Amino acid sequence: MGSRKLFVTGATGQLGRLVIDRLLENVPANEIVAGVRDTTAEAATALRERGIEVRAADYTRLEMLAAAFAGVDRLLLISSSENGKRKLQHRNVIDAAKSAGVSLIAYTSILHADTSPLFLAEEHRDTEAALAESGVPYVLLRNGWYSEVYTWRLPGALKAGALLGAAGNGRISSAARADYAAAAAVVLAGGDHAGEVYELGGDASFTLSDLAAVVTQNIGKEMPYRDMIPESFRSAMLAAGLPEMVAKVVSDTDAGVAKGALYDDSHTLSRLIGRPTMPFDTTITTFLQNRTPEAPPHHD
Repeated sequence: MGSRKLFVTGATGQLGRLVIDRLLENVPANEIVAGVRDTTAEAATALRERGIEVRAADYTRLEMLAAAFAGVDRLLLISSSENGKRKLQHRNVIDAAKSAGVSLIAYTSILHADTSPLFLAEEHRDTEAALAESGVPYVLLRNGWYSEVYTWRLPGALKAGALLGAAGNGRISSAARADYAAAAAVVLAGGDHAGEVYELGGDASFTLSDLAAVVTQNIGKEMPYRDMIPESFRSAMLAAGLPEMVAKVVSDTDAGVAKGALYDDSHTLSRLIGRPTMPFDTTITTFLQNRTPEAPPHHD
């Protein structure tokens, strides 16, 4: 097994870096290949200094991907961050992996992708279809929401004195980004996972009212949750200066949460990683305790 190659795309991104950290706990560095857009970047240099091979792998360049995947055994396709461009980008990766003879593709999809009402799920469904059509063995890591996604809403909520949303009493089974990274590392590092569909979410769930209550406990004054219809919530975000796509995705996601789109009680994630997932309130509390007072909201 010493000659195998485990390839991580998007290796300098937030999830990719954590996946590599976890892989290094159980896999020799010389078995890991990091795919990056810019091989001269500081983050790429840092990977090489850890003994990891770095290869150029831009999702938009099929010929580059074909060269990058040469000799690769297992490939982790981390979903592109570019809304509206994922279909072509992901199909490029899958086509190149097939040509290179990759034996397993693990893909970070979205929770309950086949039935999800979320706007974001459509591109993930397309990628899942492309994987099925490719003939390459694959495993779906259908990730629920990162708890960290909710921290970007907090500075604005603190400034406004209320947490706005459109999720009603819908429950969110989020987990820390590191939990999802651990699952990807487990699947990539070994075992027979071909054909598996892992619905991954946190062990516990919460509503946005619960989130507001955690904020209240940490700041010492009331932080109410104000539920709105999705269009009103979207308008409020636009009025606050957020980009159109961010407002669309967040309002649509909240509307999906109200329908149960981000709830899962299977505990598949904690079983896969062999430990409980990090409670969402730990992530929120850590953020609040370490925040910069004037930190602007940002979209994860």
